[in-house]
Amino acid sequence: MMLIRSLLPALIFAAAYFAVSLVVTNSYYQLMMTLVLVWAVMGLSWNMLSGYTGLVSFGHAAFFGLGAYFTVLTHVFFGLSPWLAIPLSGVLGAAAGLIVGIPTFRLRGHYFALSMLAYPLALLYVFEWLGFQEVTVPMERAHPAAYMQFQDHRIHTWLALGMLLGVIVLTQLVERSRFGMALIAIKQNEAAAEAAGIDTLRWKLKAMMLSAAIAGAIGGFYAVVLLVVTPVAVFGMLVSAQALTVAMFGGVGTVWGPVIGALILIPLSETLHAEFGSRLPGIQGVIYGFAIIGVILLAPEGVYWKVRDWLRDWRSGTTGSPEAARLAPVVADTAPVLRERVTGGRKLLEVSGLSKSFGGLKAVQNVGFSVIEGQILGIIGPNGAGKTTLFNLLNGFLKPDQGSVLLDGKEMVGSKPHVLCAAGVGRTFQVMRPFARMSVADNVVVGAYVAAKSDGEARVFATQAIERVGLTPIADRVAGALTTKELRLMELARALAGQPRILLLDETLAGLGHGEVGDVIAVIRRLAAEGVTIVIIEHTMQAMVKLVDHFLVLDHGQVLVDGAPESVTRDPRVIEAYLGSKWSGAHAA
Repeated sequence: MMLIRSLLPALIFAAAYFAVSLVVTNSYYQLMMTLVLVWAVMGLSWNMLSGYTGLVSFGHAAFFGLGAYFTVLTHVFFGLSPWLAIPLSGVLGAAAGLIVGIPTFRLRGHYFALSMLAYPLALLYVFEWLGFQEVTVPMERAHPAAYMQFQDHRIHTWLALGMLLGVIVLTQLVERSRFGMALIAIKQNEAAAEAAGIDTLRWKLKAMMLSAAIAGAIGGFYAVVLLVVTPVAVFGMLVSAQALTVAMFGGVGTVWGPVIGALILIPLSETLHAEFGSRLPGIQGVIYGFAIIGVILLAPEGVYWKVRDWLRDWRSGTTGSPEAARLAPVVADTAPVLRERVTGGRKLLEVSGLSKSFGGLKAVQNVGFSVIEGQILGIIGPNGAGKTTLFNLLNGFLKPDQGSVLLDGKEMVGSKPHVLCAAGVGRTFQVMRPFARMSVADNVVVGAYVAAKSDGEARVFATQAIERVGLTPIADRVAGALTTKELRLMELARALAGQPRILLLDETLAGLGHGEVGDVIAVIRRLAAEGVTIVIIEHTMQAMVKLVDHFLVLDHGQVLVDGAPESVTRDPRVIEAYLGSKWSGAHAA
């Protein structure tokens, strides 16, 4: 029912577009209406990868061109109908996406974008070298409809409209699935997605294959519409630029962004090209360049998001105070929790001989310790002592030079973060890493997927985790509008939703006010009373002494002291290296 309701705007758009096409009789405008839909689909293809993962592709022309040439060449040499060749072009595109993705996803940022640019340029030269500088689609007189050749060119528009509707439905299904949630999480913070149990490489490869399949299919259809293909027309820079521009102009990461971009930019560029192309060669590229500059200056996320944010602000301004709504207090349960100190029991985590160097800097040196099931272990030390590096070694963001990490007796060194998360290692970060465009509930659901067998179970786990940290009243609020305390609690809930056996909390109290520290400490203490094993890095010693069962003190990457709170706070080495005599005199007694 929800899907049908979400498809209503697409059906209304399709009906309106179809009605307009019925009254357009000029062949040039009929072609333009078809091209708008073609580039909307191509923009959605680009959006499937780059819009949802944040990895900008300058190479989607590679898949588009392969689809175009496959459709035409199989017609020329084998008499294959486009009705079969276009779906096969999608399969070819998916295969090409897999081949391209495996090596290219090793790169990040602008290196990924530039490497993608190489693929269509290489294919352009290959097809020119093969002698396919210009290939014309054979005209079929006997059974033209079997080869998508129609007297009424509006049929091409209707076919393109059907393809667009199909891709919109597919995109909306992806958006509402585990697949789409994983991609959005990767885009907004890939490290947090990995820590939440998402196998980022696998999901990115799936996105690349699906994106390339759509590009390959629409490329095949484009060749049928134009009746001729050349390497420059289907592999050239302008092809990738158009896909990127219509998506970025309309709005990335949403189904309607590429459609809006194509509706505005394609008629504008085609009209100016027809009017001034002979006197101003490359006018289309200039239009797309101005469109990108305008979006960067006025609406960095695109027209769709700019309008949506404006409408949201306008509605909040007319229905009450937005500040009051945004800052509605989250009241934590600060009732005292009775809990005995855990000093003995089964060892859940055992670390020995762990070391990591960065060049000549020895960040972690021969560190060893153990964590008992149900215990709270506090890791303290001066800045630069190696605390966060140790956490990154424990949950797979860094690989140690040597050493062992046993989780319930199983060696975990060399495992990736998502594997460690699935094994039961939850993690929060010193610098908060929310998925800012997602709601609190969706943020936590992403963390639940690693332990859930179904989407429904993930929602149940997420709801329970949100309730455990006291965020139920704001579960529907967008994460980007949260306070620091709410973000800290949300990240804690996201880690809890994965049903971890041990929680690694990296400076969870950082940035909180005095009263807020007490609220978050109460939540942590309550989780520990429920049996959650916790390892916490923190600088707020007054709170840590009351919270933890055991201390590990690091200095210059080495274990300085390992012991109970009362002995650690009196140890002269700890006082000298970290606490200072003033703190010791005021608190240690």
